[in-house]
Amino acid sequence: MSWIYTNSGKHFNLITPRPEQICIDDIACGLSNICRFTGQLNEFYSVAQHSVLASLIVPPEFAFEALMHDAQEAYLGDVSSPLKSLLPDYRQIERVVEMVIRMNYGLPAVMSSVVKHADLTMLATERRDFDMDDGTPWPILEGIEPLASVISPLSPRQAMVQFLSRFYELCSQHVSDMQVMRISSDDVTHQLAEAGINAGSAQQGVMQLINSRGHSND
Repeated sequence: MSWIYTNSGKHFNLITPRPEQICIDDIACGLSNICRFTGQLNEFYSVAQHSVLASLIVPPEFAFEALMHDAQEAYLGDVSSPLKSLLPDYRQIERVVEMVIRMNYGLPAVMSSVVKHADLTMLATERRDFDMDDGTPWPILEGIEPLASVISPLSPRQAMVQFLSRFYELCSQHVSDMQVMRISSDDVTHQLAEAGINAGSAQQGVMQLINSRGHSND
């Protein structure tokens, strides 16, 4: 089986994700139930809340992209960066899912530098506010300053409501004329190629992971 069952009742295919399988309610649900930092925190802090906060610290024209920058995690989970570096096939899988979501919502194929900086600003703030700074350098945060404000974690339900509210606010304010694009597999392959991703290799990687998981459960 290469698909997952979503909260809205859809089948999201990990090998060949399609725009019609994407649902903002599923994204909000998934992100609100995923804890940042693989759950290694003393209190729950969701990816959904992280995304909302990121959308509030960028210029308005980047807010929607910032809100959706981790949307693929709703379907794939929040895999830590150190683990991703050990799983090259996973990164390609993630990129395929991310690309389909980005195309579906009219976002740029590659994350904007402004949004990337906001993501790092949130990371620096989270390291401070969740007591993760033990003096060990985090090279990725060199030169990045945390926010002056302190993060107050929300419950999953609160974070989901906040995420959806922000989504519809930004849709009405900034992307009210957005038409959800109906894209073909050729469109996805073309966009992936431009981003330096081989769709066939990514799909093969998915199958290898699925088969490996199946054997491990025997």
